[in-house]
Amino acid sequence: MKNIYIAILLISGLSLTNPATARTKLVALPERENTIIRLDHPDVTLIQEERTLSLHKGVNQIDFSWKGVHIDPDSLRLTILQHPDSTRLINVSYPPNEQALVWEIFSPDNQQEKIRISYLLSNIDRVITYEAKTNHQENKLDLSSYLVLRNFSGESFDSALFQLDYGNDFEKSILDGETRRMLFFETGNLKIRKIFIFNAGIHPWEPEKEKQTPGIPVSYELENMKNNQLGQHALWGGKARIYQNDAGTSTIFLGEDMAGFTPVGQKMTLHIGDSRDLSVTQHKVTEERSNIRRNRNDHIVLYDSNEEIRIEIENFKDAPATLKVIEPMQDEWDIKKSSHDFKLVNSKEIEFELNVPAKGKSTVTYSYVRKNIRS
Repeated sequence: MKNIYIAILLISGLSLTNPATARTKLVALPERENTIIRLDHPDVTLIQEERTLSLHKGVNQIDFSWKGVHIDPDSLRLTILQHPDSTRLINVSYPPNEQALVWEIFSPDNQQEKIRISYLLSNIDRVITYEAKTNHQENKLDLSSYLVLRNFSGESFDSALFQLDYGNDFEKSILDGETRRMLFFETGNLKIRKIFIFNAGIHPWEPEKEKQTPGIPVSYELENMKNNQLGQHALWGGKARIYQNDAGTSTIFLGEDMAGFTPVGQKMTLHIGDSRDLSVTQHKVTEERSNIRRNRNDHIVLYDSNEEIRIEIENFKDAPATLKVIEPMQDEWDIKKSSHDFKLVNSKEIEFELNVPAKGKSTVTYSYVRKNIRS
């Protein structure tokens, strides 16, 4: 304990003295007995500490001060644990111009009383990082999660139980100004999918016309589900470094990505770079107006557009490849015909997923109508 202090003063009978006068007579109490540091929230940290007070019969003043410590004073709470029915918190006061407060506790007898003090503490934060290692076949992955603690709160904790909302609790000490990195969670042999993702709203439609051959983004997908040895809790977002075991005994660094927060039942996607093993060429084959509406001056004000899209995919790899094709959809639209099933992502996007054979080609065509286009 560095800059948080707690002390006690007996007020004889039930009369209350001036807190400013009483504070000059306070005597320091024993240190924390148990401390729990909750790291669930990304911006603030919940501290819960237990102490044993030696209370006298009558009203006792408990002084709590935190010079130089980033405590939210509105969050401070005191809970009586042993005799909550008879021992009562009767008043809280805040001395002016001080980082402190005074609790007044009534005790029916001279007794030892265990209390819990909780508060929100800023500038002690956590960063989650991941290390992922795939096998040579790129269908299995070992995942390790590390917790990086950074304490700039102004307070040191000699021994505390750290808790996140997943993984095992662990007991550590952390000093003010200290950074610690700890293995927090690991599991192996997770099933993954290697996928290529072409987004027609971002990537060039005709790669042969580009000065440099454009790459197709490549990612690994793993499901946060029980049948994949996960699914017990959400996975927090954080920087992930991805490696691969080669055919021998060495390891290849594939890349790094910022993994997003992944709830149970959802997929974590780890982008590892761009590949030129696939080529995607997209054309608008037809575009015809229909259902034309004119104003009194015979000017076109609204019309529908009947369009046909053709997507040609070529796989240069010696192995099959899974490709997702994302198609942005403008205005109000309706698919009339499609050579492949598609997934409706939202009102502005559809998605095709294709298994392209090794050294093979695939073609997707679909036609749709865009409705009520303003001229």
